[in-house]
Amino acid sequence: MQRALDLAERGLYTTTPNPRVGAVIVRDGEIIGEGWHEVAGEGHAEVNAVRDAHARHGVDAVRGSTVYVTLEPCSHHGRTPPCADLLVNEGAARVVAAMEDPNPLVAGQGFARLRAAGIDVRCGLMENDAIELNIGFVSRMTRALPWVRLKVAASLDGKTALVNGQSQWITGPEARRDGHAWRARACAILTGIGTVLEDNPRLNVREVETPRQPLKVIIDSRLQTPVDARILDDGKVLIACAVEDAAARERLEARGCEVILLPNAAGKVELLDLLRELGRRRLNEVHVEAGFKLNGSLLREGCVDELLLYLAPCVIGDSAQGMFNLPTLAHLDQRKKLKLHKVSQVGPDLRLLARME
Repeated sequence: MQRALDLAERGLYTTTPNPRVGAVIVRDGEIIGEGWHEVAGEGHAEVNAVRDAHARHGVDAVRGSTVYVTLEPCSHHGRTPPCADLLVNEGAARVVAAMEDPNPLVAGQGFARLRAAGIDVRCGLMENDAIELNIGFVSRMTRALPWVRLKVAASLDGKTALVNGQSQWITGPEARRDGHAWRARACAILTGIGTVLEDNPRLNVREVETPRQPLKVIIDSRLQTPVDARILDDGKVLIACAVEDAAARERLEARGCEVILLPNAAGKVELLDLLRELGRRRLNEVHVEAGFKLNGSLLREGCVDELLLYLAPCVIGDSAQGMFNLPTLAHLDQRKKLKLHKVSQVGPDLRLLARME
């Protein structure tokens, strides 16, 4: 199963909106075929593993074998036929899956089809690892929302920029490269108009190789994004606004942007509605790189699932900008509680993954 998970991870940047899945076929204690889901719309992991087994050992290779797969074999016709039927037709004797498919179109039906054909089915081996690999897919299937990961680079005293806005670079090159790897695995990179106007970032993936650039999403209530902003230079851009400005919309659409109107009662973009829209567009993971105002708004509105924090071994001082613009609390029990999920050192900096409780 670990080998199947390793194979699944090869699709980290390419399978969206589908899950990342790996499969290993074993007979008489020997791996006879393996594969992973490489690109959405093409063969699933089981299909590729079966093809590999045929190429190595002939057309009857899978008969009597055990198939290890990181996700329940599908039971429905999508862009490809059901993998459960494939394994039945191939004569597999046993299927060991890491997790049940959270997709309501499958959700146990693949296992039921296998069992009905007399195949021994087991589920739950290394389940947590499989969930982690597809945490955004699980989120979208179970909540109709993408998994939102908010990235912040700060000093040890929690400061992200000097009082004059200077922030390049608080963390080291290793942390910046690591941050680009997290960008690359996301379906979308989200930021606010404040960051666009102040920093003029590109917000694309540059430090690691990737076959595709994530969608860039700008929260821009009044459609202030300049048409010459660098963020518009490459890849698709979606701008969420709160006011209708026909002239600004026309300029931005002529630049290749898509503009959607999602106002709330305060004249700002309704953040949860935006996430719902991203979920409808089949985006699994959203990576946020924004300023402390939008960071605070996302936290206040309950729109953040996980914090990706890079902490540099330095202190900057109280006058500098913090990570989150949050209201003053009267009681400690009002604080946002998190659980540390993983702590690592990246170059000289610390990387913390912390999840909302």
